[in-house]
Amino acid sequence: MDLLTSLKERILIADGAMGTILYSHGVDRSFEALNLTHPTQVQQIHEAYIAAGADVIQTNTYGANYIKLARYGLEEQVKKINQTAVQIAKKASNKRSYVLGSIGGIHGTKTIVKSTEEIKRSFREQLYCLLLEGVDGLILETYYNFDELVTVLEIAREETDLPIITNVSMHETGVLENGLPLSKALKQLESLGSDVVGVNCRFGPSQMIRSLESVPLLDKAFLATYPNASLPAYRDGVLYYKNEPNYFESCALDLRNQGARLVGGCCGTTPEHIRSLAIGMKNLKPIKEKAIVQEEIKVISQRKKGNESLAEKAKKRKTIIVELDAPKHLDLTEYIQGAKALKEAGADAITLADNSLASPRISNIAMATLLQKHGIRPLVHLTCRDRNLIGLQSHLMGLHTLGITEILAITGDPTKIGDFPGATSVFDVNSFKLIELIKKSNNGISFSGNTLREKTAFHVAAAFNPNVKIVEKAVKRLERKVLSGADYILTQPIYSPEAIFELKQATAHIEVPIFIGVMPLTSTKNAEFLHNEVPGIRLTDEVRERMRATVGSKAASTEESISISKELIDTALEHFNGIYLITPFMRYDICVKLVEYIQEKTSLTAKEQEVTT
Repeated sequence: MDLLTSLKERILIADGAMGTILYSHGVDRSFEALNLTHPTQVQQIHEAYIAAGADVIQTNTYGANYIKLARYGLEEQVKKINQTAVQIAKKASNKRSYVLGSIGGIHGTKTIVKSTEEIKRSFREQLYCLLLEGVDGLILETYYNFDELVTVLEIAREETDLPIITNVSMHETGVLENGLPLSKALKQLESLGSDVVGVNCRFGPSQMIRSLESVPLLDKAFLATYPNASLPAYRDGVLYYKNEPNYFESCALDLRNQGARLVGGCCGTTPEHIRSLAIGMKNLKPIKEKAIVQEEIKVISQRKKGNESLAEKAKKRKTIIVELDAPKHLDLTEYIQGAKALKEAGADAITLADNSLASPRISNIAMATLLQKHGIRPLVHLTCRDRNLIGLQSHLMGLHTLGITEILAITGDPTKIGDFPGATSVFDVNSFKLIELIKKSNNGISFSGNTLREKTAFHVAAAFNPNVKIVEKAVKRLERKVLSGADYILTQPIYSPEAIFELKQATAHIEVPIFIGVMPLTSTKNAEFLHNEVPGIRLTDEVRERMRATVGSKAASTEESISISKELIDTALEHFNGIYLITPFMRYDICVKLVEYIQEKTSLTAKEQEVTT
């Protein structure tokens, strides 16, 4: 009797976690590699689950794909690891249980920067290895990224008629990461040819039962659930799960009543959990009708839009952004004076870096709030380096609550270059993903997929470094940022009028406004430091020589710096509407003069156009 025929007649018990048991035995490397190095140990775990009552087991291949194995230098052993895994599982089963080929999600809870094509290639390679060894079906499990699951399901369905189980994973009860309700997601998977659809990982039995309350019995596909033993805890550097196997027995009836036909365990579960589950399911028959708990409909309101965004301004007229970084100390007198002076000179916004060069400053969200009180528009930088996904989500909610809507999304400088080189960089996401997540909140959806009950109204800027040998490659990255949702672009400082012109040609197809970065120099030492030691900044030989000629005179250095900056601004204004001035060492006096120069030049140009007209 095949798997689907068995599911029509009764509830099947699946196995539990493989990795949890191996981890508890001190394995801290690729679990899948143990198929080659410790096959007997893997087989014994399979046998323990079968002895506990598992009708269905899955191969030890969850992460046995090219992308994940590459972390351990095992990418060339994809075929051998997968083939051996199937052989081990079949030997353990000895035809007493069905053997499913397990293929896990690539993205998981932490986004991996891989293209869709790379994921497809990796999936196909693993898929073919499992199919050639003769599995009884496939289980696609732990997919937080629904688009990825849809992509691989379509590939698998084209390649085989074997039963396919697709399990999504959620951060929030009843809703996927992209905001799609679980019921709609499972219905879509059914329509794409999945024979069994369900949920695994992240939640224990109680939250999975709640998630399934809004899911009806499907027309063609059966429901599956693979809960964790509990929520994970952390102690002495080790993750562990509350070990209450008997709890699974008490949850069996509720799982059955939600329509589950295939029930197993995920993280933290052991053969004891599966034994308890099997006892609880004994003599229970599958349900054929189910009452649905209606999903709560939450009205998402839209906060009223404020002033015209910087991107909208730059599409119509010349716009000036000035970076004035928050102090590294607590005396705000000079900072507030500088910000006011820049506003009076005509700056459209003050932008604040997020601990640039990995050096701590007063929180830019605090400084932005102060600027707003003085009638100054803030543009805050948001780095992926310093905050995990929890912190980023919280920070965005705070910005929205304070009415701060302009954000520059950046990956961030590595901590090794800063004041605390021993500090840890987070990088849960990169700037591309952060832009997408910010835009997601503009749709009223949190990173986890849950409703925010109100749409944010963020305008997102992206950073761009044109100071590279091949600018076309940099532009490709820029295109990806625009595709991710960037509303406008801020460039690194440029020190060549020719480079500005070349940038205009290279970005002629980019439709969002580009603000050209201009950072005045303070001395020849400053020029040499920027050129030789700061990533992403390159000065021309001419600029360095001009600053070198001012050695010994602060006044001459300032005068030459302003002259260089004006030349760059002149070229930038010919080709772009946005100027991004970066204040060096709180020398806001220099930037005030440059803002006044831009305003005067812009005003003269406007008058000339009127006369011509």
